[in-house]
Amino acid sequence: MNPENEIVIKEIVGAIRRMVRAVYLDTSKMSRQFGLTGAQSGVLRNLVQDGPLSSVELSRRLHVTPSNITGIIDRLEKKGFVSRTRNSGDRRIVTIALTVDGEKLGRQLPDPVESKLISGLSDLEPLQVQNLRRALDQLLNLIDARYLSDMPLEIHSPGTDQGVIGGGENG
Repeated sequence: MNPENEIVIKEIVGAIRRMVRAVYLDTSKMSRQFGLTGAQSGVLRNLVQDGPLSSVELSRRLHVTPSNITGIIDRLEKKGFVSRTRNSGDRRIVTIALTVDGEKLGRQLPDPVESKLISGLSDLEPLQVQNLRRALDQLLNLIDARYLSDMPLEIHSPGTDQGVIGGGENG
């Protein structure tokens, strides 16, 4: 290793570790403070922002499978935060809406790390954003991760919808 780069390289690796840890801590805090998983809070945020949505649309927005969104909605419904309504014209379509308690909780949820990142990046000059993008692409190439999907990686324990972190491969 080039001695001139050694300190800076360690700082870069440390910064990446801190970013991963920030995402993990944000998800953990949400779970402890509000009793919600990352996916459950994602459902509430989407419904607060856009009103009732179909389960298919929620599945697309959260990048989870339709069967996974069903489990997430089941747990939110048991907690009294959402309700389901079948479309009278097409009973295959299920619309998910917030209950009064779900609306109240959804409005209390803090911004996730991703929202903070998007907000901060949008305040930068275009050249700064482009330079960051190139630097991140270089880092991804170095660890052979350039072609991994940017969709959230679902890490499950049986019967949960916990732990949306990182990027997973399409499959």
